Amino acid sequence: MTRLLSVSSEVFPLVKTGGLADVAGALPGALAEVGVETRTLMPAYPGVLAKLGTAEPVHRFELLFGGPAMVLAARHGNVELLLLDAPHLYERPGGPYAGPGGYDHPDNWARFAALGKAAAEIGMGAVEGWRPDVVQAHDWQGALAPVYLAFAQGPRPKSMVTIHNLAFQGTFPHAVFPLLGLPDSAWSLEGVEYYGSVGFLKGGLHAADIVTTVSPSYAREIVTPEGGMGLDGLLRGRRDRLVGIVNGIDTDVWNPMSDPHIAAPFGPNAMEGRALNRRALAEEFSLEEADGPVLAVVSRLTWQKGMDVLVDALERIVHLGARLVVVGSGDRMLEGAFLAAQARHPGRVGVRIGYDELLAHRVQAGADALLVPSRFEPCGLTQLCALRYGCLPIVARVGGLADTVIDANFAALASGAATGFVFSPLDADALVAAVQRACELFGEPPAWRALQKQAMRSDVSWGASARRYAALYQSLINGENAAP
Repeated sequence: MTRLLSVSSEVFPLVKTGGLADVAGALPGALAEVGVETRTLMPAYPGVLAKLGTAEPVHRFELLFGGPAMVLAARHGNVELLLLDAPHLYERPGGPYAGPGGYDHPDNWARFAALGKAAAEIGMGAVEGWRPDVVQAHDWQGALAPVYLAFAQGPRPKSMVTIHNLAFQGTFPHAVFPLLGLPDSAWSLEGVEYYGSVGFLKGGLHAADIVTTVSPSYAREIVTPEGGMGLDGLLRGRRDRLVGIVNGIDTDVWNPMSDPHIAAPFGPNAMEGRALNRRALAEEFSLEEADGPVLAVVSRLTWQKGMDVLVDALERIVHLGARLVVVGSGDRMLEGAFLAAQARHPGRVGVRIGYDELLAHRVQAGADALLVPSRFEPCGLTQLCALRYGCLPIVARVGGLADTVIDANFAALASGAATGFVFSPLDADALVAAVQRACELFGEPPAWRALQKQAMRSDVSWGASARRYAALYQSLINGENAAP
């Protein structure tokens, strides 16, 4: 059996700010079914410790970035956890990355360098009786793990960095470098030096045995100047060690037949309950009766997610007869724009600022279509949940959106392969045109219902991707070239 140490700054349902948590929480269970034993290292945030109750110390640090620390072992559901308990780094109000005022913790460099350092020590056998074959570091917060491993003495596990979003790179001033405990040689083009600063993700991408990202299309996009966020040259140089594996979702958590958070159960062969969820959503958001579809947004309200494009298109979308539900938070100007639209169109536009996991279930179960007009999207999980719930995705042709949604063009509809609507380029005209196509098909109930059923039959589970990861881990252990 392959032994994997997964390193993540957040794990659902213990702590979540985005899709990384969902992946870190769901993938271990799927990997167990294909012969991979996973332990997940994460910070012991106070809220996490409170949810777990009991945890057993398995390793101690006399001093770790300014204070004593220990590694605790615990279990939550299907996830075997290793918790880095360092109160001087993690015991504070706010979220994983920012304080109550929304500003990043000034010592985030130390908080996540400590996570990488602890991962490397566990990788080298610090936890008695368990030593991983592979260390998989997720995003910049874990990316120093391969760097520390690269300078460790003795037999080392293989290392992997998984990019969930290249826009977040963990870049800090040069002044922190002497505090990281790395040798002077790590300050180099092949190390953590990045235009005079310390680049956590950049260093990890150089040091890792292999780099993965969360969809095949995103793997192709990030080696281009347009999609590489300044790291495209490095990634082109590692193209033979770069693999895209599409994310899945936890199909037990996201199951319309057994979801306790929705108004009525339903499935592709029992669609009657979906109308009850649609009615409940309309009541919750005070939407008026209309002939057009209910469209939804469940997203961060940011430039990356294309929310400014949706704002530009909103008046025309309402004019088409659609109603719109928006759930999310982010850029204050975009939040204000959506709230202003709600004031202009009472009964047509409903807005909830903030994220609510249970509300997200109700929206997916009740809306007719989901809008995802992202400028770039490494994978995206919300459209996978939408497919599962028959909430037809209307998505930009980028990254994982392009990999997971089949456009309802004439041929795909005729063959029964279509699962949603895909558009490009990303502008208001193209978005409105896609919504118009959806509105026209919504006016043909048998065709719309057939499209919903096909979407709900999509395989959005972790099954195939878990098998791909398992094969990739084994190829690393065997010393093979793992990239396609």
